[in-house]
Amino acid sequence: MHRTLRKIWITAFLMGWSYLNAQPTWADSAVTYRELGITYRDQGDLTASIAAFQKAVELSPENLEGRVNLGWTLHLAKRDRQSAQVLEQTIPYDPYNVQTFNALGIVYLVNDDLAAAVLTHTWASWLKPNNEIAHYNLSLAYQRLQQYPWAIASAQKAAQLEPENPHPWVALAIAQWQQGDRQTALESYQQAIALDDRYSDREFLEYLNESGFSPAQIQLSQQILAALP
Repeated sequence: MHRTLRKIWITAFLMGWSYLNAQPTWADSAVTYRELGITYRDQGDLTASIAAFQKAVELSPENLEGRVNLGWTLHLAKRDRQSAQVLEQTIPYDPYNVQTFNALGIVYLVNDDLAAAVLTHTWASWLKPNNEIAHYNLSLAYQRLQQYPWAIASAQKAAQLEPENPHPWVALAIAQWQQGDRQTALESYQQAIALDDRYSDREFLEYLNESGFSPAQIQLSQQILAALP
């Protein structure tokens, strides 16, 4: 009798253990939703991507990857107020996470909250000194604030860290131009063209808005291009 009961208990335990192991955990589900969010975003379906990331954050609120992805996708969908809110709420989970501050700084920059953009990207550059994203966006923010020496230094650092990217060279050129060093600005802009000849096309420069440039900065870039010999 005791042997029979023992076998029953062992069988029940093993069946229960197998059942539990077969069930997805909350973390597994959050991972699935994060992966779905990335897939939808890559396909251009930002609404579905946001919904998936929101579910991932709901299931695993402490996961920074899900939160940053949600904030960034909201930014891509032009929902920057919500994006900033999500990213700001992410900071207490880890105030040293570079990705959070990179994303939040860009949101501030494109919404002309320049003081916040400078503060956020400065902290991101302290956390990671070779953070080309922070230095590049600092250049754009400082240029708008008419702090041209700081804008130039930041753009030079970004170009040093990412020499194959033409964007820092354009950022450098517009800061030098407004500082009055127009010959050097032309030379910097020619570096951008050398990296990507599309920067010799005035209409192509309109796409700089996707890289953080303001309308006024795009117009200035077009002015420099027109001044090239």
